[in-house]
Amino acid sequence: MSRKKHPEHVNHERWLVSYADFITLLFAFFVVLFASSQTDKKKQIKLAEAMQSAFTPLGTFDAHSKTPPLTDINAAAITNATPAALTPPLPTTSTETLEETKARLTRLLAEQVAAGRIPPGGMTMRITPDGLVISLHEAGFFPSGSAEVRAASIPMLSILAITLPAGPLRIEGHTDNVPIHTAQFASNWELSTARSTAIARLLLEQGPINPANLSAAGYAEFHPIASNATEEGRTQNRRVDIILLRPSASQNAPIDQVQAKSPATTPKKD
Repeated sequence: MSRKKHPEHVNHERWLVSYADFITLLFAFFVVLFASSQTDKKKQIKLAEAMQSAFTPLGTFDAHSKTPPLTDINAAAITNATPAALTPPLPTTSTETLEETKARLTRLLAEQVAAGRIPPGGMTMRITPDGLVISLHEAGFFPSGSAEVRAASIPMLSILAITLPAGPLRIEGHTDNVPIHTAQFASNWELSTARSTAIARLLLEQGPINPANLSAAGYAEFHPIASNATEEGRTQNRRVDIILLRPSASQNAPIDQVQAKSPATTPKKD
């Protein structure tokens, strides 16, 4: 007598296997998308920087965007940048001469150049009848045609703000004789003034400098230190000078000079 065959049991939960496989594949797909997006973001940053560098001198793009620029640098780290990781600055004294200050800052500058934060020649110093002139050249501190200080140069400016001797300071912005006309800067007067005030603001934020001892002015292309006939000379002329004024030089500056050379200042008619 043959056995009675029982009907085969139908597994109604078999779809869970296909569903689990589908979820696994979907997860792997999104992981790949996320990894690709991170790589593309870095490429976009490099592309944006290259385009801005190429078009800013032509006035095609505004040097200052209304939205935060594409950058992988933490803005908070830039704002709070300090030279703590570097060799501690040597203490300044009230009896330090201009020659001693220049020698001390030269040693600190060498550290920044060695660390790759400032290119060789990006900052130079000279002693004049007015005082010690610290020239911050465009190549080391500003993008072309812009008044935004390079993030990499913030530590050097922090060192200057902390270690500069107490006393009167004059910040002067200078350009070459190549005209500029962008949505941000109508002429070299605006560019040179914006750069000098940007450096002045950073020095005030980063160090214990008395605002009453600080002045800023823009001189456009009218105070060159080299010939504008060559590219090398124009490179030297695009600079911001921080001048540690001698006591005798600070008595007549900066009011008389600003009134005599600033195009925005006109005498009042009685």
